[in-house]
Amino acid sequence: MLMHRLLEEDLLERGGGRPFDPAPGLLRRRGQGPVQPLRLRNGAPAWLVTGLDEARTVLSDPRFSADRVRHPDATGLSPQEAEAFAATGVAPARPHVERRTDGMFIFMDPPEHTRLRRLLTGQFTLRRMKALESRIREIAAGLIAEMTAAGTEADLVPAYALPIPSLVICELLGVDPADRAGFQERTAISLNVKASEQERARAQLEMHAFIQGLIAAKRAHPADDMLSGLAHEADPPLSDAQLVDIALLLLAAGHETTANMLGLGAFALLEHPGQLAALRADPSLLETAVEELLRYLSIVQMGVSRVAVEEVTLGGVTIPAGGTVVIAMPEANRDPRHWDDPDRLDVRRPRAPHLAFGHGVHQCLGQQLARVELQVGLGELVARLPRLRLAVPAGQVPLRNDMLIFGVHSLPVTWA
Repeated sequence: MLMHRLLEEDLLERGGGRPFDPAPGLLRRRGQGPVQPLRLRNGAPAWLVTGLDEARTVLSDPRFSADRVRHPDATGLSPQEAEAFAATGVAPARPHVERRTDGMFIFMDPPEHTRLRRLLTGQFTLRRMKALESRIREIAAGLIAEMTAAGTEADLVPAYALPIPSLVICELLGVDPADRAGFQERTAISLNVKASEQERARAQLEMHAFIQGLIAAKRAHPADDMLSGLAHEADPPLSDAQLVDIALLLLAAGHETTANMLGLGAFALLEHPGQLAALRADPSLLETAVEELLRYLSIVQMGVSRVAVEEVTLGGVTIPAGGTVVIAMPEANRDPRHWDDPDRLDVRRPRAPHLAFGHGVHQCLGQQLARVELQVGLGELVARLPRLRLAVPAGQVPLRNDMLIFGVHSLPVTWA
């Protein structure tokens, strides 16, 4: 979130009648090279990566670190350090850290990341994912039945897009059915920018305490769920603090992103009636349609960064050791070197590699589950609500420009 605050608004805020396109500041930078200098609001220099090949290099080359403890990015620089770095190109030295004892694996490098990643990969079993697919379809059908029973209009975000991934992550973590309503409520408040700072802080503290209690329960009475597996199968064992970190990361990664893709994906289809009609006419396009929406929407806007651990030349630009590299996902996923007419949504576009789930050792662990959630979630909407359309003009749909993960705060729809 700190990086988000250090970027100029024109690199983040979408809109102006083009809610699905990259932010205006990114559009203005087109043609200036796949790697460009960038000045952050704290005065520190950084480098913006807009090319797909260059972004894949940053995400897979060990010369770029994700470890925010050993290699803090520009958000961790004091104003004095930022000024010195900008003047000399030499990053400030950091104290040596012998071993990481937390569970924030997305901010680790191998071998620490490798161990935790391997443990988590072992929990995303084919059997578990297959069992979840039928459950996701059941959840989606049930939510649509609730919406239609209540009338002919609904806000698709709280009524559909948020509950699907929330209930799925409950299944994965082994949250008791009796606790799921409270779990969803706390999650919604902690992620709701309209809530006050005090409300969000209280919800986050309650969620932390809830996860701690859940871990204690899984240690005492293990079940067939991911958290039980992590609590009992890790060797050496994971601490409670590590398990809390991992659970909270899974919650954020598995809930926030999928919920926003469901809401924004539905909005994009409703605003592209020709593409929606093609999908309705040929449901076999659903898989390629989801891949195209992931590429086209790129909801993780500027939230991925790395630090160069040595001097690196990338895209013809020299990045000094200690330099922060920020990947512009919306631009990398529209690189004209890889896609024809990349600014056009085309549900028939042949599937091609994109960066919606990252790349390299940090590529999203739950990407196959997310794909299933999106295919089922959007597929059920298309099939069960053939007259679905916006209930307000598109310009009145509130965009999540104030959040790291882009999407819509609400999506009023009707099927009358």
